[in-house]
Amino acid sequence: MTKDPDDIPSRPSTPLTPGDAVAAIILIGKCYLLQHRDAKPEIFFPDHWGCFGGGVDRGETGIEALLRELSEELRFSANSENCVPFTQFDFDFGFAGWGTIYRRFYALRLPEGAEAGLALGEGQGMALFDEVTILDGTLRLTPYDSFALWMHINQPRLQQRPE
Repeated sequence: MTKDPDDIPSRPSTPLTPGDAVAAIILIGKCYLLQHRDAKPEIFFPDHWGCFGGGVDRGETGIEALLRELSEELRFSANSENCVPFTQFDFDFGFAGWGTIYRRFYALRLPEGAEAGLALGEGQGMALFDEVTILDGTLRLTPYDSFALWMHINQPRLQQRPE
């Protein structure tokens, strides 16, 4: 039996607009704070869990976009000095005429209990997840955030490249 692609939840016909984006890998104690993304078909990976963040507006730097997104999504005023650049993924959307875009990740450590002072401004929810839950494949994570979180968790295993 062939399914209609529009009936597959992860493949609606709503157009998508790729663009540069930023995300925060937020560590509170030994757990990662993640956002349950809205179930809107016009966003990448609706109804998945992922890092807080979003698109970079024209004229914004990555860190400016991150601070704005954290304010909008968590009602949180982050300090740029506490947002440490972690990694960046580049995606080639040349096949669709968009060229190359990036998703830049920043690491941000907050004290235990900090989640109590945050207020969700976007998304369906937020929750803390331990490393095991993030790595065991049971959580429906956005693929790029999943890889960035895997890299963050596995930092001690990633050896320095010899010169």
